[in-house]
Amino acid sequence: MFWVLFLLMAWAFVGTAASRLCLAAVRSAAADADVTAAGRERDLTLYEAAFLSGGPARVADLTLVSMARQRRLLLAHTGWATVVDPRGRDEMERSVIGAIGPEGQCRIEPVRSAAAGAEAVRRLGDALVRSGLAVPEGAGTTVAAAVRRVRAAALAVLALGGAALLLPVQTGTPHFLIALWFALPLTLALSCLALARMEAHPYSRWASPAGQRLLDALPRRASGDGDDRSFLTRVAVRGVRAVGEPELRAAFAHRDRSRQE
Repeated sequence: MFWVLFLLMAWAFVGTAASRLCLAAVRSAAADADVTAAGRERDLTLYEAAFLSGGPARVADLTLVSMARQRRLLLAHTGWATVVDPRGRDEMERSVIGAIGPEGQCRIEPVRSAAAGAEAVRRLGDALVRSGLAVPEGAGTTVAAAVRRVRAAALAVLALGGAALLLPVQTGTPHFLIALWFALPLTLALSCLALARMEAHPYSRWASPAGQRLLDALPRRASGDGDDRSFLTRVAVRGVRAVGEPELRAAFAHRDRSRQE
């Protein structure tokens, strides 16, 4: 009857993960209710949209692309950033210029990492958390984190069920009956995932439900803006993959290759 131990472990995994998902959903709904209607309806800045979409690294990418579009920063296809105009127009730009250093030239990847960890980005994230539009970094209590736990529990049930079926047939307990018992916790896990997808999708690591709604409305609100604003909005929401210029694409592609090496 060793398979019963495996079944109890499966139920423990799924029960714990499902409980955490329910608690995360309740906390998310309570936090969302605390956000005022005015906060929900306000417009996001591009930096705020970038943070809610991709965190500090996305803010750094947006700043680099914005400065490059204005010809105040040169992003070469070789993966190097060169300062053209050393006067930053806001804190984010000054963080990028400071990360490049006094020589005025540096590889893109270290600039991006330093700018993402700058004090200006941290203050931006803290303000979004206080306003209820972002979730605390590393909290581990978000719906996205809970969904990952349920997925892991479902995989654990499959692994434990497979191990149970590999055991010798127990007297009076055929394999098909063992499989049916393991189907119960698996069904619970899959049901939780289905409900979470219907009620809370997309699962954002950075944006709260209120912040996600503002992000969803951002492309519509930016549709009437100029081409440059619309372009930067796409970069903020989708990342550097929204960059269409060959030179910029080559620069960021070179950055990604260097990081993999």
